[in-house]
Amino acid sequence: MKRKRVIVGLSGGVDSSVAAHLLNQQDYEVIGLFMKNWHDESVTISNDCPWLEDSNDAMLVAEKLGIPFQTVDLSNEYKERIVDYMFAEYAAGRTPNPDVLCNREIKFDVFLKIALSLDADYVATGHYCQKEIVTDSDGKNIYRLLSGADENKDQSYFLCQLTQEQLEKTLFPIGNLQKKEVRKIALDQDLVTADKKDSQGLCFIGKVRLPDFLQQQLKPKIGQIIEIPRSHYETPAPDKELSLEELSFKRRYQRGDGKVRGSHQGAHFFTIGQRKGLSVGGTPDPLFVVDTDVNENIVFVGQGKEHPGLFRKALKVTEAATHWVRPDLKLNAGETMEVMAQIRYRQSLEKARLHATEKFLYVVFDNKQSAITSGQFVAWYSGNELIGSGVIS
Repeated sequence: MKRKRVIVGLSGGVDSSVAAHLLNQQDYEVIGLFMKNWHDESVTISNDCPWLEDSNDAMLVAEKLGIPFQTVDLSNEYKERIVDYMFAEYAAGRTPNPDVLCNREIKFDVFLKIALSLDADYVATGHYCQKEIVTDSDGKNIYRLLSGADENKDQSYFLCQLTQEQLEKTLFPIGNLQKKEVRKIALDQDLVTADKKDSQGLCFIGKVRLPDFLQQQLKPKIGQIIEIPRSHYETPAPDKELSLEELSFKRRYQRGDGKVRGSHQGAHFFTIGQRKGLSVGGTPDPLFVVDTDVNENIVFVGQGKEHPGLFRKALKVTEAATHWVRPDLKLNAGETMEVMAQIRYRQSLEKARLHATEKFLYVVFDNKQSAITSGQFVAWYSGNELIGSGVIS
């Protein structure tokens, strides 16, 4: 019987290296593929070239494992689908998540299609998440995206935009392991990546300060930093009296609502909840960004991480921006669902209720959430299964 062919996305890190090793120990035909996703010199990332080192490490791992290895250049697709999108979102005053986009647009779309063109049965990555297959009443397979066994490394949130078709063709070999177990396996196998630090920075790009990156396309523009005092913030009526739309509303401040505290280089460089980079002192408590207005080029700030301007009870996602990993669980207008939800990676899951309407899906939390940010992804879970997600409006 012909062995199943698996193409592993070898990134040059320890996780994908061990994923390839584990598959190689099973009855699979394993091929390593390194994705080169950046060589655009018009947008400088850093003085070094992290992808060169990563590519070399991936090649050494493949040689050690005795598996075929090749590099594919996806830099054009990456620039079009990720980088250009990021610039457009920041310019519009939203904050995108490049890691979620990388997985949706590159790893599990472009890369998957390349793998299938090479007669692969599956692709595999080093993500800390798990997949489970169940069958419905008609005998059809349903693919469940589950949290990784290592709670500190769980990466299911980053895969919140995957489809059933993508999950069907994907394997997560290390999802049932703890990080320390992965490193021990790498050490035992004498893999060059065993002690390599986890990558930081933008997905596939490497270490880079985001403001430096953005300033190469989004030009600096001097504007005001205005502090909104707590006393100025209107206390809303009790939640039970508010509609879903009112609950999810992010209050917009005006130029005359507060005191000018300083200047900035461009409102599009800032995001809600940000503390660093304001370069404004002299206040009893640290200043945090509570809102930005890219049209008027104003950054609104408030003192302290408990400033009421940072908190909201709910958020909304447009129908078009709502994605169900489990389409069979999709809500129809008028329906609700109790879930656990998170609005950013590494945030603890929070109790919430989904409310579906004709135009929006509202996520109403039991407790107010800090720094809900337009452009980011909210993901919702049933138990340890990620069942859907959406781009926050």
